[in-house]
Amino acid sequence: MRGWGKSVLSILVCAGLAACDSSALAPRSTEVLPQSRPSGLKPREAETPGAPRQSLASYDLEVYYARVQADLLSQGLLRTDGGGPDTPVTDTMLMRNFERIALAEEYARGQGLKPSRGELGRVKKWLKPVRVSVEFGDHVPAEQQVTDRNQLSQYVSRLGRITGHPISMTTGNSNFHVLFMSEDDKKTIAPRIKQLVPDVNPTALAVFNDLPREIHCLVIAFSDEPDGYAYGQAIAVIRSEHPDLLRRSCIHEEVAQGLGLGNDSPQARPSIFNDDDEFALLTSMDEMLLKILYDPQLKPGMDAATARPIVQDLAAQMTGGSGPS
Repeated sequence: MRGWGKSVLSILVCAGLAACDSSALAPRSTEVLPQSRPSGLKPREAETPGAPRQSLASYDLEVYYARVQADLLSQGLLRTDGGGPDTPVTDTMLMRNFERIALAEEYARGQGLKPSRGELGRVKKWLKPVRVSVEFGDHVPAEQQVTDRNQLSQYVSRLGRITGHPISMTTGNSNFHVLFMSEDDKKTIAPRIKQLVPDVNPTALAVFNDLPREIHCLVIAFSDEPDGYAYGQAIAVIRSEHPDLLRRSCIHEEVAQGLGLGNDSPQARPSIFNDDDEFALLTSMDEMLLKILYDPQLKPGMDAATARPIVQDLAAQMTGGSGPS
């Protein structure tokens, strides 16, 4: 899940296909204060005949998120360079960050937003091909839909190259659903999720009933088997009121989290899996984390002790065994 600021929320909720694992990856919350509407501005008029007009509530969110983005950019945050000479990565750092991001869970499985005890869990990933589809709420502007569809498609192709796992866009039978929704579409979100995953449990579904504005986007991933660790379906929800960079940032974080990188760590740098908002887009280290996760040696359900020597070897290969953190 993504929200911006220091009290970022990252959830792992258990929901769905029977008693399956469901990772809801949350947004970050922000400390930016509300802002009144600038004089002379007003909600968007309908773009096409018969299209719904934007409400004041949706417009207020648009103004608010624009201010959030401007505030972060003014602090030198939301970097898009993926890291550089100022962000070296060693094998020790990579191994530690993998354990905190891929194995630890911020929220207790099956208990909504109840914090976990922080212990390391098990490897969670997809074994079946990931087929990604995109949907838009009725209130998402047509021009924005084109932009979001193109950015998601490009990113999905990149994830397939990084992981070596079959990950692709589809207009047919999909198992990873990315929903771009506005505040004016919020009443349709929970029913749509219930339609996609009929036996989703109420704990997971309740997250979508009344999303606070601090929740910018989130994803829930469902395992195929009760209490399993191999994902079979995922649903990401991204608010359409975000300005372009924040929407793109949501795409990058939520889809990657839906592949199995479900937690955040304050030590992870350069990374989007860190509540400090330094990076907006998938970084060089995040790519290495995904490559490790989708190495065939790592199996869903492996515990930390079993996975550790494999991760250690892969981390050394990727960094040249570059020493301590």
